[in-house]
Amino acid sequence: MNTTAKIIRYELRDVLRSRALIAYALFFLAITETLLRFGAGPRAALSLMNVVLLLIPLVSIVFGTMYLYHAREFTELLLAQPVRRRQLFVGQFLGLAIPLSTAFLVGLGTPYAFHAVDAGELATLMVVATCGVALTFIFAAFAALIAARIDDRVKGVGAAIGLWLGLTVLYDGLVMIGLTVFADYPLERPALAAMLANPIDLARLLILLRLDVSALMGYTGAVFERFFGSAGGALLASLALVMWTGVPLLLGARRFQRKDF
Repeated sequence: MNTTAKIIRYELRDVLRSRALIAYALFFLAITETLLRFGAGPRAALSLMNVVLLLIPLVSIVFGTMYLYHAREFTELLLAQPVRRRQLFVGQFLGLAIPLSTAFLVGLGTPYAFHAVDAGELATLMVVATCGVALTFIFAAFAALIAARIDDRVKGVGAAIGLWLGLTVLYDGLVMIGLTVFADYPLERPALAAMLANPIDLARLLILLRLDVSALMGYTGAVFERFFGSAGGALLASLALVMWTGVPLLLGARRFQRKDF
């Protein structure tokens, strides 16, 4: 644990010096402040949700992949020391995900601290912040997996962008086509399974349920609200987000253990 903590501290100092991370925090600060000034309440939260769901996965996976490739020589140096590979892998992952999450929370929370918001808006902010942090850890785990499995930097960054495009654009299109083609069949369970199979869609649904606008999604929205609005559904959604972090992290750690540097 001492070794892992030292690696995390070094990674934190290194990532926090990045200008890209500062720009990331300032962007969320500026966009949140703008939305609160021109449209408080559910409208601001909906607009902020779209920014969070698109930008956080992109930045987390692309920045994370590029950073881990850039740190390859440092990784090789540490592996020449009496450092366990699992400790190094976990330390690099946490040293990447924690600063990204902190930058997001600072940029999101600072404008709210200077605006008068009611308890409902504060609760919505907590849901958006939680989903944003969860997506940061999930896509940082994907970045760690890609960097461990693909040696070529260009191919790795391409795979990261491709995965982001697949989960944000292509996946939703395929689900919509499937729901349209098989509209005459009972699709409640397949729709729920499809929602759990994409962390971005799952985070979007949790935020929409908090905003109480699921009625805009029609009958499917009613099904989602009935299922995920219950205690069991909320627990399942939380476990799904944890698994979306844990599975790629475990696969990446397994590959990192066997990788020939």
